[in-house]
Amino acid sequence: MPRLVYSLLICCAGIAPLHAADSHLLTAARIYTSDPAQATVQAMAWDDSGRILAVGDIKTLAARYPDATRIDAPKATVVPGLIDAHGHVMGLGYALMRADLVGSKDKADVIARLQGFEKTLPAGVWLLGRGWDQNDWPQKTFPTVVDLDAAFPQRPVWLERVDGHAGWANSAAMRAVKKDLAGDWQPEGGRILRDGGQANGVFIDGAMILIDSVVPLPDTAYRTQALQRALDAAVRNGLTGVHDMGTTREDLALFREFADAGDLPLRIDAYADGDNVALADLCSNGLYRHAGGRLQMRGVKLYMDGALGSRGAALLADYSDEPGHRGLLVTQPKAFDAAVRKAQGCGVQVATHAIGDRGNRIVLDTYANALGDGKSVDHRWRIEHAQIVALEDIPRFKTLGVIASMQPTHATSDMSWAETRIGKARLAGAYAWQRFLAAGVRLALGSDFPVESVDPRLGLYAAVTRQDRDGQPAGSWLPEQRLSVAEALRGFTADAAYAGRDEAVVGRLAPGLRADFVMLDADPLAVPAAQLDDLPIRSTWVDGKAVYEAK
Repeated sequence: MPRLVYSLLICCAGIAPLHAADSHLLTAARIYTSDPAQATVQAMAWDDSGRILAVGDIKTLAARYPDATRIDAPKATVVPGLIDAHGHVMGLGYALMRADLVGSKDKADVIARLQGFEKTLPAGVWLLGRGWDQNDWPQKTFPTVVDLDAAFPQRPVWLERVDGHAGWANSAAMRAVKKDLAGDWQPEGGRILRDGGQANGVFIDGAMILIDSVVPLPDTAYRTQALQRALDAAVRNGLTGVHDMGTTREDLALFREFADAGDLPLRIDAYADGDNVALADLCSNGLYRHAGGRLQMRGVKLYMDGALGSRGAALLADYSDEPGHRGLLVTQPKAFDAAVRKAQGCGVQVATHAIGDRGNRIVLDTYANALGDGKSVDHRWRIEHAQIVALEDIPRFKTLGVIASMQPTHATSDMSWAETRIGKARLAGAYAWQRFLAAGVRLALGSDFPVESVDPRLGLYAAVTRQDRDGQPAGSWLPEQRLSVAEALRGFTADAAYAGRDEAVVGRLAPGLRADFVMLDADPLAVPAAQLDDLPIRSTWVDGKAVYEAK
């Protein structure tokens, strides 16, 4: 950013620059560094490249850098830049471009929202939306094609469930498949729900591809606008980094265009979308890192099972609310083992989606077999979600050196119905953050946006309270698994950076690392836990430059 623009930016924030030089000095009421060597300081200096020069007390740093551009924020609290260890950047962008069904009260509410959104669409264009959750509706049952056909008899409609693991289609959308969806056959890794042998409009996990494959692809302008909206939303909410889980070759190319133009306002650690062409590129060309330092692809995201809300999570025993059903394996164990070993041979970090206790066990077994005697090597392999884990499997994460990448808001979204799905006994290993910490396991925290909100403050709140935003349930859900504010912050900063092999670059505020930080109007370690979700964000900084400022 040119110095004139930077000076104007500082001026508009009500912060007066005292000197124009090649270093910058920030003073604040407190700066939490996430660095045990100097946990709390009041000043931080960095150079024009965004590299931190020093942290410490105001008097010492002011004397050491007398000509630094001064940024004084005497009432602010500064924390390291917040990193979402599991998000979907393009998914967020698309969600922001489509009908928003999050929080819908019932099917009638969904239809009303869709009818309002349809008015913005040209004739013949598919009506797309995301965010419905039948668990939030009075009957808690899946919707059907009948509900959509009455309102939209001609326009194709395709609506993703909030977790992205199920979709709801009308007849026009199903006709576009050009395949008989009736009968008793099921696609591999998926499930078509049927009534009397006829597809009823709900497609789970691997079955979703039947509809996804006929939805018209977005053009370049649409994709570019979606990415811009996602990036704006991320930095507005205090994110300086995202681990993008499931990046296609095309997505990476678009990210690279933004990075080349200097338009990437945060860091994206991209994980290739399974055993596909993006992983093949890594194996052929080597791990990718953009020269600007804000984009890289060094890992792959694989899938084992589905999601709990749509009964796709693979369980060791039957679902408590659907006897005879134990979920879905999105990837068969043999194919999964081959993908893990392929990534291992290419030096690619492995991250795997696993939600149910059977899904997690298969992943742990596969990792153990692949790593063998090399399990002590610093491989940083991950399990994404780790929501329902058999108690005897939790210590295996530590033994194998596996990182638990978990999302606090999943617990508070699922808590009202999780026991119905899996019964009380299995809750012992459900969203068990403290059990993982007690076992010595690293916790990298994220949101899984757009499944949940992109706002990491909601993740901090959920981690510390295990309550919804109305403070329910009283006393919190499974309160012994709550995190402290410091533990939650570490999960969104230092430990998220570690999970992405970025601990020498970001995650803490220490000399030699990048000046990625968030300036807050309140102290997250001092405010009541009930206020964590509303911490006012003053500004978000990456490489020592503000990429977002509150107005």
